[in-house]
Formats: sequence, C-alpha cells, structure tokens
Amino acid sequence: MPLRPFFLTLVALAVSLDTRAAAPSRVTLSIVGTSDLHGRIAALPWFAGFLGNLRAARARDGGAVVLVDAGDMFQGTLESNLDEGAPVVAAYNALGYAAAAIGNHEFDFGPVGPASSPTVPGDDPQGALKARAAQASFPFLAANVVDARTHEPVAWPNVRPSVIASVAGIKVGIVGVTSAATGSLAPPDRVAGLAFLPLAETVAREVRKLRKSGAKVVVAVVHEGGACQDFANPNRHASCDTRSPIFSLARDLPSGSVDAIVAGHTHQAIAHRVRSVPIIQSYANGRAFGRVDLTLDRRTGRVLASRIKPPHAICPSGKPAACAPGKYEGAEVLADGKLTALNASAFAAVRKQSHERLGVEVLRPLPHRRREESALGNLLADLMRQARPASDVAVLNGGAMRAGLPAGPLTYGSLYQTFPFDNVFATVRMPAGDFRAVLTRNLIRTGAQPSLSGVRVLGRCQAGRLDVNLLRPNGKPIADDEVLTIITLDFLATGGDDFFAGAKATLESGPPLREAMAEVLRARGGTLDPDKLFDAKHPRFDLPGPVPVRCRR
Repeated sequence: MPLRPFFLTLVALAVSLDTRAAAPSRVTLSIVGTSDLHGRIAALPWFAGFLGNLRAARARDGGAVVLVDAGDMFQGTLESNLDEGAPVVAAYNALGYAAAAIGNHEFDFGPVGPASSPTVPGDDPQGALKARAAQASFPFLAANVVDARTHEPVAWPNVRPSVIASVAGIKVGIVGVTSAATGSLAPPDRVAGLAFLPLAETVAREVRKLRKSGAKVVVAVVHEGGACQDFANPNRHASCDTRSPIFSLARDLPSGSVDAIVAGHTHQAIAHRVRSVPIIQSYANGRAFGRVDLTLDRRTGRVLASRIKPPHAICPSGKPAACAPGKYEGAEVLADGKLTALNASAFAAVRKQSHERLGVEVLRPLPHRRREESALGNLLADLMRQARPASDVAVLNGGAMRAGLPAGPLTYGSLYQTFPFDNVFATVRMPAGDFRAVLTRNLIRTGAQPSLSGVRVLGRCQAGRLDVNLLRPNGKPIADDEVLTIITLDFLATGGDDFFAGAKATLESGPPLREAMAEVLRARGGTLDPDKLFDAKHPRFDLPGPVPVRCRR
C-alpha cells in the first residue's frame, strides 16, 4: 500500500477510536409535556421556537427531546372545532410529538360531520376521534379505554395502550391513560360501549409489558392531575393537593416502574417529585409547558438523576400576538414560520364568524368560576331560560363554561370560547322534591357548582347533613309536589355528571344551544352589568359553605 493512503487510514482509525473513547458515558433526555390545549393553536408557533432551541441543545450534547401531551387537545375554540380538531393534529404533527394521551374531551365531537351525537343507524359515536387519530403521525394512547363487554383495549386506527420510541440510542416506553371518570365526564352517548379502567393497575400492567419489550425508560402520560402553587423545591409538597389523583397514582405504582409522569386534566400545575417520580403538569390553553431532564447511563439506559423545571410560560404576556419570550437554552425564541402559515388557514376560515358583534356591551369582565355562583353562570342560565320561555327553571353545569367574557363589545368568538360545546337543549319534567334531591346530591358530591335561573337554593346544615329548600326568585317556597319544567343541556339530561341520571328527558334536534344564546343576546342589545347578574345580598345559592358542602355535627 502506498505510504500516504496507509498513513491517512491510520489517522482515520485513530480519530475514530478517540471519538468513541471520548463519547460521554451519560446522556440527557428532556421530557417535555403539554396538556389541555383545548384548541388554542395561536401559541404553538412560539412553542415550536422553544422546542427548536431545546432540540438544538440536546443535539449538541448527544441527548434528545421526547415531546408528549396529556390530552384534551382540540375541543375549545372555533378555529379548532370547526374542523373537529384537525388543525390541532396538523400542528402537533409539525411539532414532532412522540405520543398523546386521549382526554375526556376528545370524545366531544361524536360522529364525523355536523351532528355531535349519533342520530342515524351506523353513526359512529367516536367517529371524529378516530379520524383525528388516523390523521396523526404519532400514536394516541388509551391503555385504560376498553370495550365494556370484552374489557379488551379498543382497536381503533393509531390508538394504542403504549408505544416504544428509540431516542439517542435509548428505548423509551410511553404509556397513556385517561381519567377513570371519563364515563361520567364525557357525553354518555359518545362513550357508549366503553369502560374506563382504574389508573394504577392499568399503568403498572402496561409498564411490565414495556420493560419486557426492552424499554429502559418509561414515561406515563396521564389525563388526570392535581395542583401545586410553589415550584421552588420539587421535593416539598406544602403547596400541593397531595390527595389529588395524580399524587395517588404516583404513590400506588410499584417503586421504579415509571421514570416520569406527565399529567393534565385539572388545568393546574405541578413540578414535583413523589416517591422519587418526577411529575410535571403545566396549566392549560397553551399557557405553558413542563420539562424534566433525565440523566441516563448511556450503556445501560439506567436513570441516574432527574431535574424538574418549573412550568415555563410560552407567552409571558398571555397574548400570542404580542409574544416576546426572550431567550431559552441560550438563544432567542423565534416563532416557527411554517407553523404560523399552517395555522393561518384555520383562522381564516372562522375570522368573520368569530369577529361578529352580538350587539351587547359587557361593562366589566365576567370571570369564569366553577366553584361558586358567578355573574357569568347566572347570565348563561338566564339566556337558556329566555330562549325557552315555557321552562320554569334552567340549569347549567359548571364544566360547560370554559372561559370568562372580556369587557367591551361581545363577539361571537368570545361567547364560543365561554361555551364551546355543541350541546343541544333538553327538557326534564320532575317534581320539585326530586329536583331538590338532585341538587343536594350534586352539591355534596362535586367540586363544581351548577348555575340556575328561575329558582333560588337555600341550604342549611341540619343534624350533620345538608338540607336544601327551593324558593322562587321572589323568595316564595316551592312545594315538593309541584312539577317543574327544567331546561338543561343534553349532557346533563342523559346522565352526565350523574345529574339527571335515570330521568325522562326530551332532547331537541336543532342547532347547539349556544346559537340560541347568541340569538337572545342579539335581540336584547344594551349592556351586561355584573352587579345586576349577581347580587351578593340575594344570591341564587344561599349555602353554609363552599361546594362541595360538608355539614358536620
């Protein structure tokens, strides 16, 4: 062999050996988690900027980023709902998600097409959800969603109990589950034939399969959550609700089974360690993302350490149009132009409808409050009863409202974000005594307070229990044997939130009741004054304490 080529071969071999010898023995996996986007795609181009910076940092050190979502991706905004969540999945494809858990609101759209509920034989109650899963370039995960008859996992396109991704030479297992309460949280006709298994035993069983298949790291993506307020020390739980379902899950799982949990559902935040397991959760509506960095032994894949980051705001101002995130991982965060262009068509399709003014002026903001009587809840319940004047009472559950109304001229887009669900009117007729029992049970058992119109509720503690009486708005008692005509939404009338379970209900087939609310507002005009919608001296709910009400001897 000529000298020069031989010399070059030796140099190349030496460089190769030196590179392998110098390869770091440790590798960093950054687990990035989001949840409860609820169709807010406007923030995603900026989120892509954060991801780009982080992926560049991991590329420099030989690590990788694993991006996952904990569910409730696409229900909530006009730009998403108009196409049954397709713009969100298109954006998530571009962002490079590894997997997403199915949330309870993923079931909201029902069959493919304008009908939100099955109306004719052959309608698939989960048709829209299956279409979004088929559209995704990443798997939807639903380990605890099973056929109610066989208890086998659902066999839907691109929906799995778990998945293994190979990143930075490490096999990472991802298992996804939704809230075990989804059967009562989702519209009953859209989860017909399904059962939702308990979380801990489902996750533990799936983790064993992942480990057996070679997963060195396992991440649980869970549409269930909790709440913490202080993120300075991830090992301190004084600011946390330690009784929350996600804390319980971390405690109930076998030690060492999962290496991180990405949570959601409650729209709160967590950046804490429970029994050595990092848990991240980062609010909702595109507000922030969570991150935990796992340091691994490159040879064995064993997790050596974890570093939990506090929830990181995507747009500190809260307004994507005026976003200025600053630097992240040493570089300026820039909005992703391709994702901005991808979103543009979705916004263009709804711009005219979203900006339509309804002819009323909101004098001051009407905030969204689920656990107490509010001017916003009273307004929506009043609009329902005004739209159906033959009714005696209107009742609306707290979960039906998703956002407050801003001050200023009220637009259809703002009303839509407040009430994004395509519920239709339903009528229930029952004796006042039975309705009183329904309200009593609801107040005791749930953390959300319904909104009422046409009736006042007087609650008192009697012999250690809550005693509820119904009054007319003028204070006159309503006798138990008086039959009330109650206007509500199909979700409650068919047993959602265990409200009118078993009651005989008449469901309308017309457009969503939100359209009737908008029509009432257009006809009335004028102003909406919070002080006239909620009178603290004469509340519609006069209770001995906050909900859920607990009366003790």
